[in-house]
Amino acid sequence: MGPPKRRVLATAEETLTPPDELAEGQQIARVIKATGNNIYAVELPSKTSILVELPARFRSTIWIKRGSYVVVDTKALEPRENKLGGEIINIVRDEKAWRKAPYWPKEFVKQSLLPASDDEEDSTVGRMPPSDDSDA
Repeated sequence: MGPPKRRVLATAEETLTPPDELAEGQQIARVIKATGNNIYAVELPSKTSILVELPARFRSTIWIKRGSYVVVDTKALEPRENKLGGEIINIVRDEKAWRKAPYWPKEFVKQSLLPASDDEEDSTVGRMPPSDDSDA
């Protein structure tokens, strides 16, 4: 049996709005990949990658994709002496609202979905494929 619905909804509601400020030791990181057993490899703004753990309250409630952003507490797991560099304390779900926060790292710029091209004539975006009738 899964967790009660009120706990699932409370966790989901908590991740929608960004906090006013991040505490010491907390950083926003980009998820590189899921390594298994609720352990994720994330990239910090300083371009270093660490392994972080997903706490039980987020498991089976909110799914994390590659390229999404999370808030990591790097001081949470210091007493443990293992390979983990931190713990996920929040998940960025409304990225547009989070990007407006003053603590959002400048290293994580918004990437465009369209290919960057200076030559408008070479672009085939929105055009029909060439027809084969020109040979006849």
